[in-house]
Amino acid sequence: MVGFRPADVPPTAAVKFIGAGTAACIADLFTFPLDTAKVRLQIQGEGKGAAASHGTAVRYRGVFGTITTMVRTEGARSLYSGLVAGLHRQMSFASVRIGLYDSVKSFYTKGSDHVGIGSRLLAGCTTGAMAVALAQPTDVVKVRFQAQTSSSGLNRRYHGTMEAYKTIAKEEGIRGLWRGTGPNIARNAIVNCTELVTYDLIKDLLIRNTPLTDDLPCHFTSAFGAGFCTTVIASPVDVVKTRYLNSALGQYSGALNCAIAMVTKEGPLAFYKGVRLGHSHLLQRDLGCKDQVIVLPCKPGMTLLPHNEHNICRNTVGSLGETTSSKT
Repeated sequence: MVGFRPADVPPTAAVKFIGAGTAACIADLFTFPLDTAKVRLQIQGEGKGAAASHGTAVRYRGVFGTITTMVRTEGARSLYSGLVAGLHRQMSFASVRIGLYDSVKSFYTKGSDHVGIGSRLLAGCTTGAMAVALAQPTDVVKVRFQAQTSSSGLNRRYHGTMEAYKTIAKEEGIRGLWRGTGPNIARNAIVNCTELVTYDLIKDLLIRNTPLTDDLPCHFTSAFGAGFCTTVIASPVDVVKTRYLNSALGQYSGALNCAIAMVTKEGPLAFYKGVRLGHSHLLQRDLGCKDQVIVLPCKPGMTLLPHNEHNICRNTVGSLGETTSSKT
């Protein structure tokens, strides 16, 4: 039977851009409720400010408790508040981060076939920063829609996606649309570096010290461990990013001021609100379930490796090959 040979025909830049954005949007349709619940947990307890003045005093408890409470008090549609902006973000963020990864990696390696972990980290952080810079306005609008409660009626900050872009630009200036770009770039760099390094380290340890081989159970265990480590390290920056993006004009003088206010008023545990949801979200990405480019068929005896920016099938025995981490 005549068929495609994905390993011999690398995707073009256009295919990577369109494929990455499309795949990320499809994944977002399934994972968006988790992301919305995470945002609600992260801003809970903030006190006075944008989040509180435009919402209610509903108390969220745990992963499923948050989702259940939202459905009961606001309706099921509340879980997808901000979805349009979320899809805008995925098309711009994932397309740039993944679509330019190969080109940037080749730039750092000067076309060499040998690609070290340093080059991968640099390429991942560079394309991630470029993607954040482009997609930041969509992230600001998405977070603000997710943070506002549907039951607040006329007190809602925004009633439509395009209205939100215009209102933010009018009230806060163009800079308001790029609020929190620094923390977002820092978060992306931390996630990229931590995921990649811990995934490879855990996988190598499992192969050397357990009966596991380089197959799906090993990948799953490694992805779970990498997701947990990344969540512990990146959660403080993620919570600060969410609160700063959602804050009213003048509420915080900067991201650092936001972090100090959190510690002063709520204690250090505030940095880990929504941590379980963050872990599940990262695990999905580590397993190749989010922000991947193209899913291509594998021949018998082959496996689809997680983190592979081309999703190229390789023999189950061997090294991980080219890797890159997913989004935020």
